[in-house]
Amino acid sequence: MLAERGVRLVYGGGAVGLMGAVADAVLDGGGEVIGVIPTGLFSREVGHRSLTELIEVESMHQRKQLMFELADAFVALPGGIGTLEELAEITTWSQLGVHDKPIAVVDVAGYWRPILDFLDHAVDQRFLAAPQRSLVACVASVDELFDALDRYAPVPVDKWLDADET
Repeated sequence: MLAERGVRLVYGGGAVGLMGAVADAVLDGGGEVIGVIPTGLFSREVGHRSLTELIEVESMHQRKQLMFELADAFVALPGGIGTLEELAEITTWSQLGVHDKPIAVVDVAGYWRPILDFLDHAVDQRFLAAPQRSLVACVASVDELFDALDRYAPVPVDKWLDADET
């Protein structure tokens, strides 16, 4: 779908796992794929050698910064701690007004439900303002993803609850 729509994939540069499969599918469809990987992780993460472009950087911080600069939107598929950390960081950057790019999770078989429930709980407990909760769109399938990204509207940066709301 990315290749068909002319959407460039920017990702962490690995050849294995779900993201490796996504990169391969985009490449097989004639799409553009840019990988960003720290030099020290290239061999440990089995760096993808067939990408449109593979950029090696010195650190994870540089990797995330460059991926942020290259991306027009952020989408989290099911993943582990690294995926969760990157989702949290990019959402925090949005909350602080560093960017106003869309963020979405593809909630395959309810994978992200516990995290989304936590965010709802944070709103209920007044640790997160309701508008900030809407920073992360949730879709059940990739078919719904592009519509959700197209519907995205930036949330005001004022993340703090008003005094009368506390």
